[in-house]
Amino acid sequence: MNKRIFAFTVGLVCFAAVASAQVYENGIIDKSVAIIGNDVIMLSQLESEAQTMSARGISVDKTARCEILEGLLTAKLFLVQARLDSIPVQEANVEATLEDRLNETITYLGGEEKVEEYFKKPIYKLRQEWKEQLSEQSLIQDMQGKVAKEIPSLTPRDIEKYCKETPEEDLPVVSTKYRIRQIGVYPDKKAAELAVKEKLISLRERVLKGEKFSTLARLYSEDPGSMSKGGELGMASRNIFWPAFSDAAMSLKPGQVSQVIETPDGYHIIQLIERKGDMFNARHILIKPHYTTKDRENAFRKLDSIRTQIVADSISFFNAAFRYSEDTHTAASGGLLCDPYTGSSYFEKDQLKPSDYAMLKNMEEGDISEPFESLDNEGRNGNTIYKIICLDKIIPSHTANYKEDFSVLCDEVNKINAEKAIDEFIAKKQKTTYIVIDPMFRGCAFKRDGWIKE
Repeated sequence: MNKRIFAFTVGLVCFAAVASAQVYENGIIDKSVAIIGNDVIMLSQLESEAQTMSARGISVDKTARCEILEGLLTAKLFLVQARLDSIPVQEANVEATLEDRLNETITYLGGEEKVEEYFKKPIYKLRQEWKEQLSEQSLIQDMQGKVAKEIPSLTPRDIEKYCKETPEEDLPVVSTKYRIRQIGVYPDKKAAELAVKEKLISLRERVLKGEKFSTLARLYSEDPGSMSKGGELGMASRNIFWPAFSDAAMSLKPGQVSQVIETPDGYHIIQLIERKGDMFNARHILIKPHYTTKDRENAFRKLDSIRTQIVADSISFFNAAFRYSEDTHTAASGGLLCDPYTGSSYFEKDQLKPSDYAMLKNMEEGDISEPFESLDNEGRNGNTIYKIICLDKIIPSHTANYKEDFSVLCDEVNKINAEKAIDEFIAKKQKTTYIVIDPMFRGCAFKRDGWIKE
């Protein structure tokens, strides 16, 4: 249902809300736990990060607190240098990230009041603190990027040298990759969509006549995340839902039921429970189009006919996909699947739809599959599509080599050099920066030497 998953992953600095003075274990009042340059790391910073991790269900013990402190110390080294180098804060990115984090937190904890109760401070104060911390995080990341970019550009000789000097077992392993073409045919969408709309209209009328929305949601909704709760979604920011869904929910009064709403996830009716500012709590019933055996038979018959023409060399797979495929994302390229983010036409097993991999895993190069049912990439879970695929090429799993995997090796060497540059930067700054760790953390087994100075 949600437009994006609640990753709720945050950096050690960006989400550690600086708390007001309070009493911690053994009666200790908030105090500094480390001094690094002209900056101070407070116990409240560390405990706020621990609190945030606990809110995400992560167990936080003494070892975890040591890791949090080392993360804060490392970040401070980059922050100090970023300020010295006058690196500007990316304000637009900070504001966008701040809104996302705030919306995720409000949704995760169940409303603004719950957030204020949990962090023991008003939203406006959290916003100020988190913006300051996100600004610091932006500077830290830009400084890390600057350090990494200062490494020399690689030459083919560098890559060749890396291959010769690195034991084979330490070279990166390239997973098996597949290049695939497909011809897709959709079922009769109009008839299925009409049936869904009629079903939802009927359910809406039953609610208007007095039946409980929650009962019908448990019986008919196809949203696994909310159906057991009577369709209730919980108080959440409108920004985490599809715009059409949010607009419809926000236009309702409490208790009102919407007309049928379409989103990439399917069709819905919505009942508003409560609205506060840009947040709302609502129930919904989601139903997706379902297709009949006749739809499947008609699609398979069409695909069988196309496959027969290709096998008989009456038409190439490329031209058949261009002419007959109903998948608009691949038809123009002769059915070739490409990653929309990287542009690569090669896919590893885990990047493929399970149904696609189940079909091609026993195929050889040049083979054309029998028709089968799969999903496209629309919506959260995808829509039903029937297809045949051609296994264009297989690159078997192998140890990366200079001739075939130059780009993979370049990425690996760049990664190694960037990590080395960052390690050298941290070691250098540790030696020239005034650092004092409070005795209560001197027993930490830090991953890097140099934090504890005698």
